[in-house]
This record gives sequence, C-alpha cells and structure tokens, in this order.
Amino acid sequence: MHAIFPMFRESSSVMRIARRSVSRTAASSMVVAAALALVGIQAAGQTASAVTAKASSVVTCTTANTALTVTEASRPINHLLLKATNTGTKPCYAYSAPFLRAGADAQAPLPWAEETTPQSVLTLEPGQSAYAGITTSSPDGEGGYTTKTLGVIFVDRNGNSTDKEKTLKLPNSGIFFNSAAVVTYWQDNAADALAW
Repeated sequence: MHAIFPMFRESSSVMRIARRSVSRTAASSMVVAAALALVGIQAAGQTASAVTAKASSVVTCTTANTALTVTEASRPINHLLLKATNTGTKPCYAYSAPFLRAGADAQAPLPWAEETTPQSVLTLEPGQSAYAGITTSSPDGEGGYTTKTLGVIFVDRNGNSTDKEKTLKLPNSGIFFNSAAVVTYWQDNAADALAW
C-alpha cells in the first residue's frame, strides 16, 4: 500500500503540472487570439478611414475645375455635344445634368431628358471627361430662335447650381433652338450622350 501512494502522489503532481501547462497554453492562445482580433479591428478601422478619406477627397465638378467645350454633332441632326474635362488635381463628381441657358435672354434652363439618367453618379479622375447631348430643335417643336451662346452651370448632389455660369460660343455663328430643346444627363462617353 505504501508503495502505491508515492506513485499516486507522483502521478498527481504530473497531472497538476500537465494541467498548468495546458492552462498556460490556453491562456497564451487566448492572448494571441485577442492580439490578432485587435490587429484585425485596427486594420478594419484603417481601411474604413482610407475609404472615408478617399470619399472626402472627391469634390463636385464645377466650371472652376473643368474645361468645357461644345461642338455640333454630325449625327443625329440638330444635336450638340457638351464635353466637360476635369482639369483639377482631385476627382470630381459630375452630378445629374447641367443647367443650360441657350442665349442670354433665355428665361429658363433647358429641361433634362429624364430617360437618360445613368445608374450612378459619374466620377471624373483628373483628365477624364463627361458628355451631355443637347437636342436643339425638332420639327415637332414650337417657336424658336437662333443664339450664339450657351450658358453652362454644374449642379451639386441636391440638384442646386454650384457656381458661376460659364458662357460658351456656339458653332456656325449661332444655333437654332425651339421648344423641343433638351439636354441629357452626364454620360461617360460621347456615343451614349448622342444615342437617345
């Protein structure tokens, strides 16, 4: 009997040591897991911060940070193509469609062609361009006049005008507009702007 008890005591000690070892290993694993979780949270936070910083670095396209040109389209007839190129150092959002004033005496901007609304807002990187197609007249339109200028104003995300009007000279010493005149929403290519 006496010979058995020392062995029992010895095996108990071994078990206690083994338990301590397991407990320490488990504790170490928990510490490592917690550290990894913390790193993950910090990385996620940094990613979210990067996304937020990137979003906040995008500005609204205006006449101050874009170059505007207007040309007559060969097809379809009675169409102009308005091009806006980002000349700034930051990306810019080309919201909705531009407010266009056909001639200095125009009482209201040209209506927007709602069927041309894109799926998302266009983001123009520096050097990139957006396009809007302008129908100047149609046989179904009423009245009409010829003008030599086109006033352009960008809009913000709420559809409000952003800044001063940019006045462009129209080609061919003037273009005829009547009540059928409309402008498309900004498109990312000229073909889509003139395709509707």
